[in-house]
Amino acid sequence: MPPASDTTAVVLLSGGLDSSTALAWAIRQQGWKCHTVAFDYGQRHRVELEAAARISSSMGACSHRVISVDLRSIGGSALTDDVDVPMDAHDDSGIPVTYVPARNLIFLSLAAALAETLAASRLVIGANIRDYSGYPDCRPEFLQAFARTVNLGTKAGQSHERQLQVVAPLIDMDKAGIIQLGLKLGVDYAQTRSCYAPQADGRPCGHCDACHYRQQGFEQLGMLDPWR
Repeated sequence: MPPASDTTAVVLLSGGLDSSTALAWAIRQQGWKCHTVAFDYGQRHRVELEAAARISSSMGACSHRVISVDLRSIGGSALTDDVDVPMDAHDDSGIPVTYVPARNLIFLSLAAALAETLAASRLVIGANIRDYSGYPDCRPEFLQAFARTVNLGTKAGQSHERQLQVVAPLIDMDKAGIIQLGLKLGVDYAQTRSCYAPQADGRPCGHCDACHYRQQGFEQLGMLDPWR
């Protein structure tokens, strides 16, 4: 195992707007050496995996890998099961059917294992609490609890070799604020993919929650989504 480094991070990169901005923040604002990881979990919007690889390369990440985990065998979500993705029904009062059971818990655990082998001191995730569609695994309370748990359950954490930090730089930002930050850091949003139910050629549906919040962010800035 390589020696611990305070400048090495593992970034969870879906290929969407938020995670791409978080990666740019980590590399271009913090100056960290970042290894990116995407997850092939049986999602219907697999176009995001290609976007993640492009973005990781264009931003100069040290490495990029895709970890496969079959969440379709669990189901329970419109993203991994035979359930329709809601269209034009943006209700913030509850947890929507696009919530994937324990997704961030699983992804962060796998990313933590990777961080331990790479001697990285940070996990970076693009979670935020303002435009998060009600997902409980995007809350700061969850991320703080996970950080405590991972340091109790890893060799690195228990040996005090290094304490792994979970960093969510966008946690209290809305979409417009995230986009402003990303543009300042040179993120090419035309390369990102956010749609939950893209068409066969990869074009966004324009009607799901992911499309709605993304469009709303650009509109608040008086801009058109550059992907279009």
